[in-house]
Amino acid sequence: MTLRVLLVDDQMLIRQGIKSLLQLSGQIEVVAEAQDGSTVVELVLLHQPDVILLDLSMPKVDGIATLELLKQQQLKTPVLILTTFEEHDLVLKSIQLGAKGYLLKDVSLDSLVSAIQTVQQGGTCFQSSITERLLSGLNPVSNFPRPAQIEELSDKELEILQLMASGYANKEIASALYKSEGTIKNQISSILAKMGVRDRTRAVLLALELGLIQ
Repeated sequence: MTLRVLLVDDQMLIRQGIKSLLQLSGQIEVVAEAQDGSTVVELVLLHQPDVILLDLSMPKVDGIATLELLKQQQLKTPVLILTTFEEHDLVLKSIQLGAKGYLLKDVSLDSLVSAIQTVQQGGTCFQSSITERLLSGLNPVSNFPRPAQIEELSDKELEILQLMASGYANKEIASALYKSEGTIKNQISSILAKMGVRDRTRAVLLALELGLIQ
């Protein structure tokens, strides 16, 4: 099955290059293009793409603002970030706004096609080099090691972890799960202990890399 992609990037040459490469794969068709996020909602409604391939750095309406627009309109088309930026703030913000994948533009064609297929099927795809650097780069003064393995998390803990990845604060998680905020704080502490990490950011990144959440 040929997957339909909406390509959003402000550089025409980049769009043309990506489009040509995807066409060579024989598995992906670029059905619409945009130079920023200002027309993305309209194009999604018009063309019904399977996946949105989105750059972050664009004039007018950038990638983060585009994700916010899609979320406001409750559009569920999976978004795969393809960019040159790997700052952890941007990665985390993208995840919180619903991006299902994050790749750098130096990725191979095979990896890009595979990532598009993965997010279209409901999975996530975050380039391992990005998560590795983020996990090792956060709070560097602590020299906190990455755990070799983690304890098994309960279904409820995985649900909380998914909400954390979506940007929910403790109070919002408590409201969503009909629990007290104190209970949620205790459960998050348990999650961090089981995962062998010291903060929510590390927990979310590690969970994404291990495929515990989407």
